[in-house]
Amino acid sequence: MRISEESEQINLIQWCKYNEHIYPGLELIHHVPNGGKRNKLEAARLKKAGVKSGVPDLSLPVPKGKYNGLYIEMKYNGNKPTPNQKVWIEKLNKQGYYATVCDGFEEAKETIIKYMSIG
Repeated sequence: MRISEESEQINLIQWCKYNEHIYPGLELIHHVPNGGKRNKLEAARLKKAGVKSGVPDLSLPVPKGKYNGLYIEMKYNGNKPTPNQKVWIEKLNKQGYYATVCDGFEEAKETIIKYMSIG
């Protein structure tokens, strides 16, 4: 498999599944499929159904400490978030979530470990 943002995210989800017993609640992590290439009709239909540009890739709806949950925007190989993604991350942080951008599997894994270790 070619290393890409998608393959890094797949590896992260596999790591999460393997570590659910260590971090209770980790089984709730899920992908928010707002990105991707779609034809105009499908994109319009999904937008009407609530799909929004810029929503981070992963959501972990487990409160920890002062945070309501964790959102991760996955990137790889130095790719940067879009302006819409930056706006979403800022708004989520203002609402009491821990929202961040992670460059690849290792950074995302470390972010999850730190987040799930909050008392």
